Amino acid sequence: METVAHDNPADGRTLVGPSEATARWRAAAAAVGPGDRVAAERAVRAAYRMAGLPEPGEVRWFGSPLAAAEAAMELRAAGAESVREAVRTRPWEEARRRAVEQVGASGWAAHWALTGGELGPVTTPLADRVRNAVLDRLAPEADREADLAVAAEARARRTTVRLALLDAVRGQHDAPWFAAFEAAGAGADAVAPLAALAGEAGWWWPYREVALISERPTSLHRDEAGRLDRADGPALEYSDGFALHAWRGMPVPAEFLAGLAEVTVERIRTEENAELRRVLLEHYGYERYLADSGAEPIHRDETGVLWRIVLPDDEPVVMVEVVNSTPEPDGTYRTYWLRVPPSTRTARAGVAWTFGIPETAYHPQRET
Repeated sequence: METVAHDNPADGRTLVGPSEATARWRAAAAAVGPGDRVAAERAVRAAYRMAGLPEPGEVRWFGSPLAAAEAAMELRAAGAESVREAVRTRPWEEARRRAVEQVGASGWAAHWALTGGELGPVTTPLADRVRNAVLDRLAPEADREADLAVAAEARARRTTVRLALLDAVRGQHDAPWFAAFEAAGAGADAVAPLAALAGEAGWWWPYREVALISERPTSLHRDEAGRLDRADGPALEYSDGFALHAWRGMPVPAEFLAGLAEVTVERIRTEENAELRRVLLEHYGYERYLADSGAEPIHRDETGVLWRIVLPDDEPVVMVEVVNSTPEPDGTYRTYWLRVPPSTRTARAGVAWTFGIPETAYHPQRET
């Protein structure tokens, strides 16, 4: 991606504006497929040297953070020393200090809002999902019926995995901070090797004698809100098979998605998990479900028709059916379905709610 830069007249450094830095790191955070391993390993060695450490004697590559975390656990068990504090934490603190000095303490909030604040709401939840998935795969929680010894062993295992994950550097998922440092025009040099590595790889683990690096994912599918979302396969997938399945941001089992193509009204009614039932309902379609389930309207007026779908062990789904008063190019009138709060009692109240006003204040001259 091409970036727009300009010279800083004060010290001759080249600055990149907040929008350009944010766009570049947005792309880096979402990058998939193999990066340049030679460049990545060069960046790792530079990060060690900048921290005043000998270069690692070995750099190992893994297909996913799951495989790399498992290797990190083995290294810790063998007594390997993490150097994350020197390689990542200290230069990070220095970069942040310089960046704040550059934009001013009072200007930092606005600067962050234009850079890291733009990327964080998407990148941070994704990184957390990866972390939690690795934790659950390597150390599943004990069954509630498990005896005390088994439960204690499960808790100990999860603690071990958590400690290994604390040794990790999040690579491309640290994009919000790299955007902020770069756009500030100061501090970026303190983390330059880390930024270079983040542009080519995913999570990585720095130990004194060896560095572990995970490849970036092979595929990433998100909805318009940036949430993991895919109905016909993994929303996030790595080359070694580690994958996350999600529907509009909600984690779902792989086998659950496999059955979406054959969803029926009875399947929706009998799903015991309320969250999964909502996924089924959204996939099936509210309008279609209303028709196929024999639902009855509970209120109608000049604004539309109010429908209620009663679901077991869950709040009811209440929808307002409205018809656009403006015809389509072919002369037809499009019908819309608006989800409204369960407490809604009239169609007018539901439509008014979508505009953020009380029912008594909703008196449109012309509905569109």
